[in-house]
Amino acid sequence: MNQLLFKNKPFLLQLLLNAAWVMAFVSTAGSLYFSEILHYPPCILCWYQRIAMYPLVALIAVGIIKKDKNLPYYVLPLSSIGGLLAVYHNLLYYQIIPESAAPCLTGISCTTKFIEWFGIITIPFLSLAAFIFITACMVGYLKLVKAK
Repeated sequence: MNQLLFKNKPFLLQLLLNAAWVMAFVSTAGSLYFSEILHYPPCILCWYQRIAMYPLVALIAVGIIKKDKNLPYYVLPLSSIGGLLAVYHNLLYYQIIPESAAPCLTGISCTTKFIEWFGIITIPFLSLAAFIFITACMVGYLKLVKAK
């Protein structure tokens, strides 16, 4: 099994980077679709998560093109911070912590429900899933590079 893994190591490394880029691109496009096409105004936490997600599209693309082996070290700070913001947003959204702890003092509330597919998939959940996926791809890449 390990021989098969190491035989396909370059393919797996590239797959992890490409998957992370696709997720960052789809997340960015999705957030723009929600705000610019469907006219759902983003809350303050959504804006902060966008600040972490949007640069990842360009950053990962440049890292792939340049074949930069250090790419995860550039991506992980943004994906981790965005992930932490998304965790906090989900805790507010699902009322695990009180809405009074929300930073949304003006404008749209951080707990406003715009979509709820299958009773669980919400905009904050989609953001959290994207950040977790990108972070997992980068950690997987680092572990695979270090494996001998």
